[in-house]
Amino acid sequence: MPTTNTNSHDPADHGHGARDTSDGSNENTALLPSFLRGEIAHEGESGRHGFHPRHFIAVSYKSSNVVSQYVNFLWPFVPLAIIFRYALPSHPLWIFGLAYVGMIPSANLLGFAGQEFAKKMPKVAGTLIETTFGSIVEIILFVVLIVKHREPVKGEDGGNGDEGNLIPIIQAAILGSILTNLLLCLGLCFFVGGLRKTTQKFHAAISETGNGLLLVAAFGLLIPSAFYSALKGETTMIKSSLGFVIAETKFTPEILQRDILKISQVTSVVLIIAFGCYLLFNARSQHSVFHEVIETDEHGDLDREEDQARMRYTGTETTVALIISLVFATLLLIYLVEQIEAVVESGVPDQFLGLILLPLVEKAAEHLTAIDEAYDGVINVALYHCLGPSIQTALFNGPLVVIVGWILHKPMDLNFEIFMIVLVVLGILVVGNFLRDGESNWLEGVLLV
Repeated sequence: MPTTNTNSHDPADHGHGARDTSDGSNENTALLPSFLRGEIAHEGESGRHGFHPRHFIAVSYKSSNVVSQYVNFLWPFVPLAIIFRYALPSHPLWIFGLAYVGMIPSANLLGFAGQEFAKKMPKVAGTLIETTFGSIVEIILFVVLIVKHREPVKGEDGGNGDEGNLIPIIQAAILGSILTNLLLCLGLCFFVGGLRKTTQKFHAAISETGNGLLLVAAFGLLIPSAFYSALKGETTMIKSSLGFVIAETKFTPEILQRDILKISQVTSVVLIIAFGCYLLFNARSQHSVFHEVIETDEHGDLDREEDQARMRYTGTETTVALIISLVFATLLLIYLVEQIEAVVESGVPDQFLGLILLPLVEKAAEHLTAIDEAYDGVINVALYHCLGPSIQTALFNGPLVVIVGWILHKPMDLNFEIFMIVLVVLGILVVGNFLRDGESNWLEGVLLV
């Protein structure tokens, strides 16, 4: 397949050159038509075809940066987790620990394969695809959690995540993922980028669009929680001394919970539609703006020559890497979820598990990529990798698990603890304030972390 269009044989191109064609396309053509035509960016060419095991292993080991290369030394934890899962099932904490560590290289390979695949696409399409691959692990985690969820048996205390009630952990993981990307990952990007360059400047098209979408998403996520907080005091029951209900108001806790579930489902549909509009906006309306920003950043990459000289996957090798990483990531996530009850019973709070531990491992590849880009001076792309996953979690991944629960008849809702959702809103406002001046430094990174 030709990799450039300078000598196109399309009759529509005669007399117009590569920059302008009679069908209205040019170098700023909207993304979706370019994507459908299958144009490949020259940066993603490997110079090879097919599958070569030695090259595949060498490229996988080298990965995208030094930190990712060191992460590959954690691969032995993957077979160890599988062995412990079937040979020593009576050691749930060991299985959880091994699977947790093994998730890091699996997610790293998935992220790297996503990068290689993205480099074979037009600029903006590649960035969107790369961000999507970075969130696949999170989607798998949420789906596995909701599938494994069991309704607490009456008479048992299932409100704290015990006895199969995994909904509080999913809710905490949704908010934890957003906070981890906004505060930890973005803070580390500002910090490491500030160590190499005193001040890094980023484009308002990325920062303002991303922060605005996050505020809208936070408002959508806040609606069910605010509705519940406002009306929970209106639900009352009159019970006899024996504990039996002898009279009750029309607005009971069960009715409130049912209303919350319906509001969450409608809100999820609206948020997913908003995410589709966000993709369309990136793909068509502002293609020229985002393309110019990303192109400018890549030309300013401090490691550009080294990156261009690095070996690449072929298309076949990229597909193999994606399949291998997805299979291992899915297996390890299933092992993690199976042992959550044992971990909680051992004394680890379910909120800490969902808010801190799971978001750290599910977005490990995305964080490593963003931090490496910030260190190389590609701050706009790094910023996109911090805001993009947060937007996808708030507008798509979180609402998606509500829809999946709806299909499976499981009461997954967006009724977060009001304290936690307020923290997310405040975090978005703080990040928006730091992004307002269009510059970053290492001090701002320290404050975010």
